[in-house]
Amino acid sequence: MLKNYSIRVIFTAFFLVSVALSVCSLMAFSRVSTEQGKTMLASENRYQSFLLADELRQSSDDLTRLARTFVVSGDAAYERQYMDILAIRNGAKGRPQNYERIYWDFVAAGVDKPTPDGPAIALADLMRKAGFTDAEFAKLKQAQDNSDALVKTEVIAMNAVKGMFDDGTGKFTQKREPDMEMARKIMHDANYHKNKATIMAPVNEFLAMLDKRTGEEVRIAAARADTAFWVAVGVLGVSLCMSLVTVLMIYRHIKLGFTHAIETASKIASGDLNGETAEDRSDEVGELLQSMNTISINLRQTVRKIRESSDEISAATHDIAVGNADLSARTESQASSLEETASSMEELTSTVKQNADNARQANLLASSASEVAIKGGTVVSQVVDTMGSINESARKIVDIISVIDGIAFQTNILALNAAVEAARAGEQGRGFAVVAAEVRNLAQRSAGAAKEIKALINDSVDKVDLGSKLVDHAGTTMNEVVASIQRVSAIVGEIAAASQEQSSGIEQVNQAIVQMDAVVQSNSSLVEEAAAAAESLEEQAGNLVETVKIFKVDELGTQRQAATRAPVARKNGTLVSRQKSAPVLIGAD
Repeated sequence: MLKNYSIRVIFTAFFLVSVALSVCSLMAFSRVSTEQGKTMLASENRYQSFLLADELRQSSDDLTRLARTFVVSGDAAYERQYMDILAIRNGAKGRPQNYERIYWDFVAAGVDKPTPDGPAIALADLMRKAGFTDAEFAKLKQAQDNSDALVKTEVIAMNAVKGMFDDGTGKFTQKREPDMEMARKIMHDANYHKNKATIMAPVNEFLAMLDKRTGEEVRIAAARADTAFWVAVGVLGVSLCMSLVTVLMIYRHIKLGFTHAIETASKIASGDLNGETAEDRSDEVGELLQSMNTISINLRQTVRKIRESSDEISAATHDIAVGNADLSARTESQASSLEETASSMEELTSTVKQNADNARQANLLASSASEVAIKGGTVVSQVVDTMGSINESARKIVDIISVIDGIAFQTNILALNAAVEAARAGEQGRGFAVVAAEVRNLAQRSAGAAKEIKALINDSVDKVDLGSKLVDHAGTTMNEVVASIQRVSAIVGEIAAASQEQSSGIEQVNQAIVQMDAVVQSNSSLVEEAAAAAESLEEQAGNLVETVKIFKVDELGTQRQAATRAPVARKNGTLVSRQKSAPVLIGAD
């Protein structure tokens, strides 16, 4: 019933109802206070009425006492006090304040007035203000009439004391000797007491009537006060019951909504994101439940995406780790190959340097042979003498040419190996391949020249053997020898220059290989770091997957979305693998 109203409206209504019930309770207790005030007023009126009634009785007693005292003592003060009592009671003289207290006993004893005089007001007027009824006033009138007769008796007695007697008209004009005895007799005989009783009889009836009336007024006021009190208690009880029932209804209404909210929050806290509260409410609790449902839905979608992404990350990191491991292995293989290449290049450098040294020596020898041949042209006459020396020199030249031929052959082989290694080095070995080809050409030319020189030397040896027969032709032959030696010198010079260039080129190749080895070593360390990072990433991805598994989501929806994403993930994985494997393939060639 309350679920279609907001908590603010409910509490506003409860506040208004509480205010209304509080107003009713206040009105009821105000009524109680009013009735209790009336009860107190009735009690006070009863008390004041009894004081006034007692004043009437007390004044009658005081009059009797003062009259008797006067007739006994003859003291005029008592007569004056007697007259003052009558004047005060009749309103002819100021009424003393707090007159209900002891007053005339102190005055009769000669003490000053206990209290000052107040306004003059008759006792009958005070009784009217006190609400005395006509029946009560009738009794007082009867007592007043009886009291007048008694007062007349007392006046006769007091005038007799003064020697004043009634002249028959009710006036005391006759003067005679004071008759104290008569006065005392009048004031103390049985007739006086009878008259006193006659006065007190209606006063007693008046007191009974007053007691009955004021008592009934007090009882009625008290009964009304009790009724008002119990009505107030009833109103308060009803208010409390209604408030309690309302509070319980509101509590149950709010508690029910918050119970559902707590259940939903507990499910979310425990990782169950599938539950949704279907409570149909229009209040703040309903808004809270709707917000929690929205939170659950958003969390479910977020966790689902996180789970899918974590699975993809885990698979991708696994591929990266595998690729990095493969790359690391290939990089290590490449580093090993470069080390072997560097070692071979060092050997090749040593061989080329040795070849260059031999070429320089051959060049020196060729120069020396050229000088000898030139001198031979001028000293033909000494040819026969020096033929033996020439034959020996020719044999040495044959040996040297054999050495040159061997060097050319080795140079050709080294150039071929260098070309093969340059081809393996790829783009970085292209310049070295050109140099190696040039060295190979030079080696082939050196080999050809060496063969020619060898043939010439062999021919020279044959001719030396036939020197004696060819002396006539020595001049011509020596010219040919000079020309041949010059050609040999030129060829050997070219071989020396080529060997120097080859040595320089091989040194550059060696430096390039050293740089490549440093780069490969750096790549190897970077690949190891990347592999370690990939393993750490794979471990973190696994932890993320395990962490996300604490949330319970719709597995069917997750599988559908994973199925739609799987081809893309595989496609992306293939692209990543290609991108990562490309450098490894280049390094492996």
